[in-house]
Amino acid sequence: MQESKNENLKQYNLITYILYLVGFLVGVTGLIAIIMNYVKRDEMRGTWLESHVNWQIKTFWWCLLGYIVGAILTIVLIGYLILFLVLVWQIYRLVVGINALIDNREVGTT
Repeated sequence: MQESKNENLKQYNLITYILYLVGFLVGVTGLIAIIMNYVKRDEMRGTWLESHVNWQIKTFWWCLLGYIVGAILTIVLIGYLILFLVLVWQIYRLVVGINALIDNREVGTT
């Protein structure tokens, strides 16, 4: 029973990772993914999948902040560098998260 539940939650996490990636092309899917993360967060507490939902939530909020700061600073040109670095960091975090999820391990741990 628990194994089946974890497998469903794993699939759910994979869907949210994919929504974040699709968000690079269709911005609204990132908003859908963050809502989905908060909806299932309590259900994932105490499982190895909790680290994934927390990883995704932190990635979303830090990237949003980075994109806002970068957008504001584009008027002094440094913002373009910030936007690029945030984009690279976001892609890195999503790839690391997906790889850990596929390997059935927590993300952010060795």
